[in-house]
Amino acid sequence: MLPRQRIFRLPAPTSPIFSTTSRRLSFCSVPASIRRGRNATPRLHSSPRGGSSSLSNFSTYTALRKRKDGFFDGPVDPLSEEEKKANLEKAEAEEKEAAKAKSSSSDAAASGKDGKGTPESPDGKGSAAGGTSSGSAGDDSGSTGGKRGRKSDKALTKPVVPEIYPQVLAIPIAKRPLFPGFYKAITIKDPNVAAAITEMFKRGQPYVGAFLFKDENADDDVIRNPEDVHDVGVFAQVTSAFPMNSQGGESGGLTAILYPHRRIRLSSLIPPGGVDASNAIPTTEPIPAPTPPKASEEADQKGDVVASFEESAVEQKPEAPKKVYEVTSFLKKYPVSIANVDNLTEEPHDPKSPVVRAVTNEIVNVFKEVASMNSLFRDQISTFSISQSAGNVMSEPAKLADFAAAVSAGEPAELQEVLESLNVEDRMHKALLVLKKELANAQLQSKITKDVESKITKRQREYWLMEQMKGIRRELGIESDGKDKLVEKFKEKADKLAMPDAVRKVFDEELNKLAHLEPAASEFNVTRNYLDWLTQIPWGLRSAENFDIQNAMKVLDEDHYGLKDVKDRILEFIAVGKLRGTIEGKILCFVGPPGVGKTSIGKSIARALNREYYRFSVGGLTDVAEIKGHRRTYVGALPGRVIQALKKCKTENPLILIDEIDKIGRGYQGDPSSALLELLDPEQNSSFLDHYMDVPVDLSRVLFVCTANMTDTIPRPLLDRMEVIRLSGYVADEKMAIAERYLAPQAQDLAGLKQVDVQLSKVAIEELIKSYCREAGVRNLKKQIEKVYRKSALKIVQDLGEEVLPEAKALTDDGKAALEESEKEGKTEEVGTEATEKETTEQPRVPLKVPESVHVVIDKDNLKDYVGPPIFTSDRLYDVTPPGVTMGLAWTQLGGAAMYVEAILQAALRSSSRPSLEITGNLKTVMKESSTIAYSFAKSLMAREFPENHFLEKAKIHVHVPEGAVQKDGPSAGVTMATSLLSLALESPVDPTVAMTGELTLTGKVLRIGGLREKTVAARRAGCKMIIFPQDNISDWLELPENIKEGIEGRPANWYSEVFDLIFPNLDREKANKCKICDNKKEKREKKSDDDDSD
Repeated sequence: MLPRQRIFRLPAPTSPIFSTTSRRLSFCSVPASIRRGRNATPRLHSSPRGGSSSLSNFSTYTALRKRKDGFFDGPVDPLSEEEKKANLEKAEAEEKEAAKAKSSSSDAAASGKDGKGTPESPDGKGSAAGGTSSGSAGDDSGSTGGKRGRKSDKALTKPVVPEIYPQVLAIPIAKRPLFPGFYKAITIKDPNVAAAITEMFKRGQPYVGAFLFKDENADDDVIRNPEDVHDVGVFAQVTSAFPMNSQGGESGGLTAILYPHRRIRLSSLIPPGGVDASNAIPTTEPIPAPTPPKASEEADQKGDVVASFEESAVEQKPEAPKKVYEVTSFLKKYPVSIANVDNLTEEPHDPKSPVVRAVTNEIVNVFKEVASMNSLFRDQISTFSISQSAGNVMSEPAKLADFAAAVSAGEPAELQEVLESLNVEDRMHKALLVLKKELANAQLQSKITKDVESKITKRQREYWLMEQMKGIRRELGIESDGKDKLVEKFKEKADKLAMPDAVRKVFDEELNKLAHLEPAASEFNVTRNYLDWLTQIPWGLRSAENFDIQNAMKVLDEDHYGLKDVKDRILEFIAVGKLRGTIEGKILCFVGPPGVGKTSIGKSIARALNREYYRFSVGGLTDVAEIKGHRRTYVGALPGRVIQALKKCKTENPLILIDEIDKIGRGYQGDPSSALLELLDPEQNSSFLDHYMDVPVDLSRVLFVCTANMTDTIPRPLLDRMEVIRLSGYVADEKMAIAERYLAPQAQDLAGLKQVDVQLSKVAIEELIKSYCREAGVRNLKKQIEKVYRKSALKIVQDLGEEVLPEAKALTDDGKAALEESEKEGKTEEVGTEATEKETTEQPRVPLKVPESVHVVIDKDNLKDYVGPPIFTSDRLYDVTPPGVTMGLAWTQLGGAAMYVEAILQAALRSSSRPSLEITGNLKTVMKESSTIAYSFAKSLMAREFPENHFLEKAKIHVHVPEGAVQKDGPSAGVTMATSLLSLALESPVDPTVAMTGELTLTGKVLRIGGLREKTVAARRAGCKMIIFPQDNISDWLELPENIKEGIEGRPANWYSEVFDLIFPNLDREKANKCKICDNKKEKREKKSDDDDSD
C-alpha cells in the first residue's frame, strides 16, 4: 500500500453515467437489454456521440469514454450456453410487464430530479452512480445507437451509488483508515487484484471495501484472515486508476484513487480460493444469453436505456421467486479476497444539542488555530470549506468529525476508533482528541521555529550593532582597526621571546601576510591561529632548577618508600647538573608491574627538580598527529601533544611523562611509535619538527619519563633510545612500611577520621598483606585499607545516631539559604515556569565532631568484619609435595609468581607398555618445547645414571601446569619440568620450600633467565627457603636488596647435575637403580619355579 498521503476532498465523481429512478436499486438488477433479448455483454465502448456504440453498463470514469485503447480496454469472457439459455427464459418472463415498467420508470425519474430518491453525494449535489446501460449489440448497434443516445440524455438523473451492495472486493489498507467523503490514493502491487479491478471497471462495478490492517507493518493486497483487519471499514468507489509498469516493462499493478461513500462492517470473508461458510449470498445464476430482436419489438428499442435498472422497482410476484444473479461472481476466478458486508448507519442525534454544538465549535476553533500555524492544514480546510459551501458545517457534525480525523496525523488505532463510532457525539469527542494532539504538535513545531528564528535574528542584530559600533569608534578615533591592534599584540609578544632566527623569519612573514589579509577571508583565521601558537611557545623561557641533593632526597623519600635504583638515578642526574651548571634532557623508562609507583614517581621527580609537570598517555594511541600534529591545510588543525605541553607549562625545560608506552597502538593514520623515535632521541629532538608549527623546536632540555609494564611490546629501536629502570614488586616488609607511612594516614583522612581514635594494628596490616593482597604492587592494599576505614566510619555514625547532629543543625547559614532557594526553584518548576540560569551554590555543612570517648581498634581477630574472609588461606599450593610435583618461578606483568609443575603416571607399568607424554595447562609454543626437551633429558639422565631403571622407557606420563586459564610461555621452566619427571621416576619427593628457575638444554646446561628480582619476591611470598637459578644470573642476585634476600638461600647452578645434587641430596642410588618391571618378572619366574619344584 502507499504510505499516508495528503487527504483531499473534491466533489463526488461525476462521470456521465446512468442512474436508476428507483430507490430499490440492488446489486442483482438485470439490464433491460437482456429483457429485450439483445446481447448485453458488458464492454467498454467509445462515446455514444460517435453513433457507433453506447457506454458500458457501469462506467464511472469520464476519461474512459474517450479512450479507445486505454488501460481497461479489452473484451470480457463470452457468455456460456447456460447463461444464454437463462437470458432467454428471463426475457420471456419479463416481456409481460413492459408497459408497467415504463410507467414506473417515468415516476422514478421525476423523484430522482427532486433529489429525494438518491443519497447525497460528498459535495451535497448527488453521488456517483453505479453504472450505465448498453442496449445494442451486433447489427442493431449501428442503427439504434444514436437514437438511444439522444433519448438517454433526456432521461439522465443524478448519479446514484448502490445503497445495498452486500458483497465487494475487500482491499486491506495500511497505516491509516479511510473516511467517507475523502479521497485516498493506493497502490495495488498484486497483479491478480489489479486484474480484478480492471474487469470491475469494464463491467461498470468499481466498488470495493477498504479495511485497515491491525498490524501497522503489514503490506498485502489480499486479506488472508478476517482477524488481520478491523471489521469496520468503508464502501469506496474506484474513481480512476493508472497502470504501473514493473521493472521488466510488463504491467505489474496499478494506482487507484478511492472515494469512500459510507461505513460498512465485514460480516464474513471469502479468502482467495475459499468458500463463504455463512452462505449469506445465494448461489450465482448465469446471466441469460441474448436473443435476436423480433420485428415486433423494434418499436420498444426506441425507449430509454434507463429501463435497464427499472425492473428492480417493480414489485415481484410471490408466486414466481426470482433467481438472484450475483454481481461479483466474476471475481471468484481471481485469487482475491471477497467480503460480505453490512451497511452501518449513524445513530440519530439532535443537531441542536448543546453538546454537539459545543464540540462542533471547539473543533472549528482548533481548526483555525492549526491552520494559522500549518499551511498544509490551511489548504485542506479551504478545500473542505469549498465543498461544503452549499451547506452549513454546523448542520453536519458527523462530516466535520470525519474531516478532522482524515486530516490529522494520529495513531491508526485512534483513527479507527473514530471510524467505528456510530454515535455522532462520541465520534466528535474522539475526533476532537485526535485534533487536539495535532494542535499540540503544531504548537511545538511553531515554538521550535520561532526559537530558531529569534536566535538567528538576535545574532544578526548583534552583528550589525557591533559593526556600527566599530565604525563609530573608528570615526571618533577612540579605537583603531581590530586587525592593526592584533598585529601590534603579536609584535609585543614576539619581542618578549628569544626566538631563533629561523623562527623569527617565519613569524615576520606570517605577520606581514596577516596585515594584508581581510578579516573576512578564510586565510585570516588560519594565519591568526598559527601566530597565536607561535607566540605561545616559551622560546628561551626556563624554570629555575633546584640542584640541592638533600632536598631531592627529602622529597623523594616523602612520596615513596624504597625504589633505591630510581632515587639513585635522579640523584646522579642532579649531581651532573650541579657540576656542569646546566642540565640536558634525558629519556628514562620505568618498567614494572602495576601499582609500584611508576607514574607517581615522575611527579615526585618534577617536584624535586622544581620543574613543571605534564603527563599524557599513549595507551591505544593510533594517530601520528597526536605526536607530530596536523598539517595547517586541515580544518581544525592543532599541534602535537608535546607542543601543547610546552604551551601549558610555559617553560622549555618541563618534565613530560609519557604513560603506558608499551600499549601504544597502530592504525591507518600511521605508526605513533615510529613518530616517537624523533621525539625521544637526544640527538634529534634538539630540532623537533611539528607538522603544524613547521619550525624546529628545541626539546633537548625536556626531561622525558616513560612508564611501561613490560618491554616485550615496545619496538626495539624505541627501547634502545631510553634508559630502562626496572621497578620490581614490593615484599611484605616494604608493603608494611608503605601502609604505615602513606596508605593508612591518607585513607583515614579521606574517611573523615583524622581526629578520631581509629587504630589499624600492625598485625591487621600483616594479615591484609598475607591473606588479601599478594600482588606485586600496593594498589589493592590501598583499596582494602580504605575499605577498613570506611566501614569504621559507618560503624561510628550508626553507634552515635542521628540525634548527635541532626540534618537541620548540620547546615550552616549559607547551606540553609541554598537549600531554601533550591526548594523554591523546585516548586517553580512544578508550576511549569522555566528555570532561570543561576550559579550552583555549594551547601556548606558542619562536620560531625566525634567524641573523644570513641575508640576503634582493628586487629587480626575482627578484620573479617571489615574486609570479609581471607582470599589466600595458605602460603603454598602444596604444604607437602608428592613425587612428581616441583615448584618453579615465573615472571608476569603483575610481578613474579610461584608456578607448580605436576607429573603423574597414567597407567600401571607393564613389560608391554609403550612410553608417552601428555602436556596440559594452556602452554604456548616455547614452553611446550621446554617440556619436550626436559622429557628427553630426563630419559637420557636415567639411562646414564640409573640404567636398570626402565620407568621412563615404559611409563605413560601426564605433565600439567595448574591455573589452566592463564596462558604460560617462556623457556625458564625447563629445569623445573626435568626435576618433576625425575622425581616421579625415582619416587623421591622434592622439598616444598625449594623453588627453581632456569632454561635447560639437551646436554644439561642451565642457561640465563630474566626477572630474577620478581621471581625472588614471589618465592619469598610463597615461603621458600632456597632458590636455584642459573650461574649466569649471579650478578642479578648480588644486586638484590638484602631485605628481599633475607631468609632465602640462593644457589646458582651451571649444569643440571648440580641441580640434581641439590634436589636429591639423600637419594638411595641402589634403590633408584632398580626397575619394578624387572623385579615383577623375576618374582614371577621364582614363583613359577617354586611351583614346578613342589609338583
